[in-house]
Amino acid sequence: MTPNQAATAAFVNRLALGVMFLSHGLLKVFVFTLPGTVGFFESVGFPGWTAYAVTAAEIIGGAALILGIRTRVVAGALLPVLLGAAFVHWGNGWVFSAPNGGWEYPAFLAVSSVVQVLLGDGRLALLPERRPAGRADYAAEAA
Repeated sequence: MTPNQAATAAFVNRLALGVMFLSHGLLKVFVFTLPGTVGFFESVGFPGWTAYAVTAAEIIGGAALILGIRTRVVAGALLPVLLGAAFVHWGNGWVFSAPNGGWEYPAFLAVSSVVQVLLGDGRLALLPERRPAGRADYAAEAA
């Protein structure tokens, strides 16, 4: 893989994750509503206030990923949201199309977030992470 391909792959993954997080956060606000999301969180054993924290994290984090703002930090910080979702769906089985959704989709997204942490910003990052001078392994992200 060339540095250009690696930078493009990081960019595409970053956009996909960002759109997914943003859309799920907005879904909680505009479709399920925040009170409905609080009720769901409480029904699966989480404190109601965590619905607000998760919704804010998904919206702000998703937007940050799309824009390329501190990608590694944001992708890593959003990992608990995905692991929490996988935990909630664990008892439903593997397939996400199962009643109440399975755990493979949030687990896959968690792996994708880890990949993003490893790859970094990629192309077209608005606020890329600082790169140490002279580090050749950062060349793919700068391309």
